[in-house]
Amino acid sequence: MAGGSPPGATILGCAGPALTAGERAFFRAADPWGFILFARNVESPAQLRRLTADLREAVGREAPVLVDQEGGRVQRLRAPHWREWLPPLDQVARTGSNAARAMGLRYRLIAHELRAAGLDANCAPCADIATADTHPFLRNRCYGSDLASVVWVARAVADALLAGGVLPVVKHLPGHGRATTDSHLSLPTVTADADTLRQSDFATFRALNDLPMAMTAHIVYTAFDPDRPATQSPTLLRLIRDEIGFGGLLVTDDLSMQALAGSIGDRAGAAIAAGCDIALHCNGEIPEMEAVVAAAGHLSAAGARRAAAALAARHLPAPIDIAAAEAELESLLDGQADG
Repeated sequence: MAGGSPPGATILGCAGPALTAGERAFFRAADPWGFILFARNVESPAQLRRLTADLREAVGREAPVLVDQEGGRVQRLRAPHWREWLPPLDQVARTGSNAARAMGLRYRLIAHELRAAGLDANCAPCADIATADTHPFLRNRCYGSDLASVVWVARAVADALLAGGVLPVVKHLPGHGRATTDSHLSLPTVTADADTLRQSDFATFRALNDLPMAMTAHIVYTAFDPDRPATQSPTLLRLIRDEIGFGGLLVTDDLSMQALAGSIGDRAGAAIAAGCDIALHCNGEIPEMEAVVAAAGHLSAAGARRAAAALAARHLPAPIDIAAAEAELESLLDGQADG
């Protein structure tokens, strides 16, 4: 902690595959709680190990380094250096009654690859329930279209990541599946009634409320707050804490997404004021990051406790026989295992 203060209430990105001198100085001063990487930051295993080490060196501690490694379209580490994966919903459909085991093996292998590159948090599982109307940007990233199936698979994904030494970041609280527009481009509005949401979308996250980290949804739920997206709604964030019962570290979805209005600093400030612990900014542009850092401030006392608890769940990976895991997953994908 810089000067004995809690870290900044931020997770930040960087511009390219290596830190610039300007980025090093900025991160040293800003002291973000963690970092997030994207395809622009990834070239090779050796390069990625250098970058993750340099990010941690800049803040002088073992800061978490996040990535979105879901598989399918949302996969930052790709061939030829890393495995390619089916979209999650496609793999679940292909493996049927073995879906949870197959997804657990998949994410245990993903965790192994991430840890080898210095990455120790993955923005998964995606516990949103798919519907016929779920926007295509999200639909095949989901694990199913009913509560029980989604919870079953999401729990297996989270457990596999934790076993591999990688913190899972469950998303998108309190549920993104009913959104029919892409929150990267505009603000989705969900008009389902409160009882329906509580019994379906919100219930998946209630079943996973013990996980160490979660990401919010930039969505308006008119039954609870017709004016503000969940990320910036005190009403929805109280619901996440009190009704859904999520006690872990709560991170915003990317503040650069166009679902949110106002300046980037206003977006960060509104999210923190509403009750988010961490403001997530992904594009690596220093002027924007400066505004986010200024608006987000340091972790609150409660946020610092939740952050410490999340890091305490970041264990060394359990032993794994990679060849055996690959072989079992392949057999499940080929439909050769017993259901």
